[in-house]
Amino acid sequence: MHSESFEIGVDGGFLRGSVVGRGDAVLMLHGGPGLPWTYLQSLVDEICDGYQVAVYQQRGLPPTTAGAPFDVPTQVEDVVAVLDGLGWDRAVVIGHSWGGHLLLHLLASHPERVAAAMAVDPLGGVGDGGEALFEAELSRRTPPESVERARQLDQRAMDGHGTEADAVESLRLYWPAYFVDPAAAPPFPDMRLSLEAYSATFESLHAELPGLAGRLVGLTVPTLFLPGSSSPMPVSASTDTAQAIGPAAAVQVLDGAGHFVWLERPGAVRAALDHLVKD
Repeated sequence: MHSESFEIGVDGGFLRGSVVGRGDAVLMLHGGPGLPWTYLQSLVDEICDGYQVAVYQQRGLPPTTAGAPFDVPTQVEDVVAVLDGLGWDRAVVIGHSWGGHLLLHLLASHPERVAAAMAVDPLGGVGDGGEALFEAELSRRTPPESVERARQLDQRAMDGHGTEADAVESLRLYWPAYFVDPAAAPPFPDMRLSLEAYSATFESLHAELPGLAGRLVGLTVPTLFLPGSSSPMPVSASTDTAQAIGPAAAVQVLDGAGHFVWLERPGAVRAALDHLVKD
């Protein structure tokens, strides 16, 4: 299916992405932070027959030219700028992982722009969002020698000597642990990573987290959390956040799925989206 490229001016440069399909407007927010959006391509393909789906590259990586600042409020305003640039007053917004967490901040700041929300195995909005349990489970599922190597690479990055290649290698070492059966994980995709976007966004994320849950209470936007039952991200990251929001939020746990739920349960995200929009 033919896609059309777009670029939207923001402070510091342009956000670039593409839109494909026809139907209700759906904006997808990729994870990371600092990763390329292209790992979502198979999910875009799953959804675009019957929906108009847009996805853009967040700050920090080409083809987007906008760089710092990478704070959460700026990135929320980037989402709004994309909606404005596409001429979408409201859209269904789907966010995966960090993108799901970004969606929570969008809901807290601009609920009027979101027709319905779907957070796919997200970092949550209560407590630490499940981050500590997530990191511990990734390490538990990963061979000790790989964990040690990844920690060396991460320490190098924290010391200011890390490279993009180091960061990608660390992600590759943990990659199998994101899936139900690490031994049967799909091949590691072609990947880039912006160290600056990753570290600065997480610094801002940690600063913003303590106040997020209170800002979500009482939201009326229909919101569905879609965690994988076998993801290293704890299901409680979704259930605790849904409970904080209240009656407008629901949780559908996908059995037999890890962090990248659409790869292990093809069609499940599309089915959940159809149900969310219909309701």
